[in-house]
Amino acid sequence: MKPVIAIIGRPNVGKSTLFNRLAGRGKAIVIDEPGATRDRNYADCAWNDRPFTLIDTGGFEPAAEVEILVQMREQTKLAIEEADIILFMMDGRDGLTPADQEIARMLRMEKKAVFYAVNKVDGPRHEALVAEFYRLGIDKLYPLSAQHGPGLDDLMDDVALCLPEAEAVKDGEGERIRIAVIGRPNVGKSSLVNRILGYERTIANPVPGTTRDAIDTPVTRNGKHYLLIDTAGIRRKSRISLTLEKYSIVQAIKAIDRADIALILLDAKEGISDQDVKIAGLALENGTACILVVNKWDLMEKDNSTIGTYVENIRYHSKFLEFAPIIFVSALSGQRVTKIFELIDRVYAQYTRRIETGELNRKIREIIEANPPPGRRSRPHVFNYITQVTVKPPTFALFVRDPSDIHFSYERYLINRIRETFGFPEVPIRLYFRKKKA
Repeated sequence: MKPVIAIIGRPNVGKSTLFNRLAGRGKAIVIDEPGATRDRNYADCAWNDRPFTLIDTGGFEPAAEVEILVQMREQTKLAIEEADIILFMMDGRDGLTPADQEIARMLRMEKKAVFYAVNKVDGPRHEALVAEFYRLGIDKLYPLSAQHGPGLDDLMDDVALCLPEAEAVKDGEGERIRIAVIGRPNVGKSSLVNRILGYERTIANPVPGTTRDAIDTPVTRNGKHYLLIDTAGIRRKSRISLTLEKYSIVQAIKAIDRADIALILLDAKEGISDQDVKIAGLALENGTACILVVNKWDLMEKDNSTIGTYVENIRYHSKFLEFAPIIFVSALSGQRVTKIFELIDRVYAQYTRRIETGELNRKIREIIEANPPPGRRSRPHVFNYITQVTVKPPTFALFVRDPSDIHFSYERYLINRIRETFGFPEVPIRLYFRKKKA
């Protein structure tokens, strides 16, 4: 599980600029206007070969009363709570502000690593700006220029010392099928886990947005071993700190990163939402196998066309998951809950399937001959060799004369035919085109 690093600070101190530099691409919106980043933004990053998840947050204004600023503040508080490491950015050109002092006071109460960066120190002529910030009582400050790069190595080299090495697989855990239960608040994640286990492993109540800690539970059924990763470990009401937060997507990212299969829970009464689609997209980007679990099906009024209409609606709104199986259950009554494990076993068998190289090449030649791609620049494509490079998800490398000549539509055709031919109908597949060496 990757550690989480959150970048926090007042509006317009350069948080998104730092985020984009570390992420290696322009993922966050960067404009010279306070409050451009209102929601948290996420990216998988690494420094010195140590991976982490980076969060960019909106500007934190401790005394804000305007509704949008209050919401941004609450988002930032959640990011602080979820993060393992905090990068607190200040603006060297603005000097130390009362808001900076208030944020620093709040961070002193956090029992986690906090790094204090003074941004917009673009050269020796600006270094004098840093002295004022030592009034915070901080032993070490990191002057840097997020826009141009100076000082970033010093900061991130020290941050990397706090990042753990890749986690070793615990005894027996590597043999377990790891299943993440994810979804929006109040769709029944804890209730489903409790129903599967037959007892209240997690506290289930109808208060949305109270999840913070993932809970792992080993499960054995019919001689097969599983690990349930429940992202709905709801705390007692006395420990609920951010009731305004609608969904803690950080926990979903952490769970997805560790899982073989994600059970994406949908609320039958509410239908599939944009947030459901976003969560499913995170799972697909990670290469995690997905099962769409429609919960609270017992509350629906049904006729002969209800399931068909519902499936059609889900497929329409999540076209990128057209391969993922769908199951309708009730965590409350137990309806069809045991059937979930039949799906898990079936999907996992595909997720870990390897195809012998000789068979793979014979079939791919037949597939290409049946529907060759159109040539480019008056010359035909040359496909040389294909091999399966890994599983979880099944991943293939196809060596060709010029990868840039392969149109995305033909890539989609090949993926669909690989699904049909080799028995991968319900899992994500990755296909990479590699240039054949001369």
